[in-house]
Amino acid sequence: MRRYWLIFSQAVTVLLAAWFVVASLKPEWLNRRPSLGGVVTTVEAPPTSPASIPAGSFRAAAQKAAAAVVSINTSKAAERNPNASDPWFRFFFGDRDSQPQADLGSGVIVSADGYILTNNHVVEGADEIEVILNDARRTKAKVIGTDPRTDLAVLKISLDRLPVITLGNAETLQVGDQVLAIGNPFGVGQTVTGGIVSALGRNQLGINTFENFIQTDAAINPGNSGGALVDVNGHLMGINTAIYSRSGGSMGIGFAIPVSTARQVMEGLVKEGVVTRGWIGVEPSELSPELAETFGVKARQGVIITGVLQNGPAAQAGIRPGDVITAVADREVGNVSELLSAVAALKPGVAARFRVQRREQPLDIDVAPGVRPRPQRAPNQ
Repeated sequence: MRRYWLIFSQAVTVLLAAWFVVASLKPEWLNRRPSLGGVVTTVEAPPTSPASIPAGSFRAAAQKAAAAVVSINTSKAAERNPNASDPWFRFFFGDRDSQPQADLGSGVIVSADGYILTNNHVVEGADEIEVILNDARRTKAKVIGTDPRTDLAVLKISLDRLPVITLGNAETLQVGDQVLAIGNPFGVGQTVTGGIVSALGRNQLGINTFENFIQTDAAINPGNSGGALVDVNGHLMGINTAIYSRSGGSMGIGFAIPVSTARQVMEGLVKEGVVTRGWIGVEPSELSPELAETFGVKARQGVIITGVLQNGPAAQAGIRPGDVITAVADREVGNVSELLSAVAALKPGVAARFRVQRREQPLDIDVAPGVRPRPQRAPNQ
C-alpha cells in the first residue's frame, strides 16, 4: 500500500512540475479552449441589382412623389402680456417674455412656378413660414390665399429646379385601392406610410364646412397635415388633413381632401384671391320623420328646407319651406353636407336644375345661384 501511495505522490509531483514549466514558458497552451467542432449553416439571398424592384413594392411611387412633398415650419410671435410694462407686475412675477410659438406641417409642390398646396390650419396666423425641400434646400414662403371652409391654403416659393407632383384623378379611386401617405410626422423627417382607401365621400364629421373626404388607414400623424396622399403610380389623390384619434396619434382613420377639390380651391385663390362658390339662400335640415310629418311631405330621402331667405336665389326661383331637395344638377343629395357641396360647386349666375319633392308632388325647379357670402370675422376683442 505504501508503495502505491509513493508512486501516486511522485506522479502528482511530476505533473505539477510540468504544469508549472508550461505555465511559465508557454502560457498560451493553457488558454486554448476546446473547439465545439460545429459549423453554422446560413441561407443568404442571391445578390440583386439596386435598380430591380421587388414584386409588390411601392418604391417607384414613393420615389416619384416624395421629392415634391415639403416640410413646413411656421412661427408666430408670442402675445405680449399687457401688464408686462407694469413695474409692480415685474417685481412680483419677473420678466416673463413669452417664446414664439412654433408649429410644423407638410405641403405639396404642384407647379414649377413654386405653388404649394397645404392645409389652412398649418399656416393660419403664422408670422413666418419656412419651407424645407426634400433636397435640404430652405426658403421662405408667401401665403397666396387660404380657404378655411375646406381647410386649404396655397403658398408660393421662389426657387428654380423644383420637383412637381403629378395630379391624379380622385374620381377613379375605389375602396380597397392601395395608397401612400407622405409627410413630416412629428418633425422627424419625410416619412412614407402605406394603406388602402377605407371609404369615399366621408362627410358630417364636423371638421370643415364642405366635406368630401377620402378615408384611409395609412398612418397619418401630427405633422402630416398638408402632405400628399398618392396612388400606386405616385399621382396625387388628396391632401392629408385630419385624423380620428383619442390619443393624438394614428389609429388607422385618416382623412384627405380629394385633389379635385384642392385644384378648384387653388385655381380660385391664385386667380382671384378667393374661392367663389354658389349659394341659394336656404336653411337646410336633415330629413326626419318628425319634420316630414310637420310639413306633410312624403319624401323618404333628401334635404328638407326649413327656411328660405327673402329675395334670395331660391325664393326667386319658387322654392318654399317644406320642400325636400333630392338632387342638384343631376347629382343626388342625401344630407345637408352633400347639398352644401353640390350648391357650392355651381357657377353663380348660371341656372341649375333642382329636383324637389313638395308634399306628394315631384318638381323640377331651375335656380340661378348667387355668390356665397364670405364668413364674417369676429371683431377683435
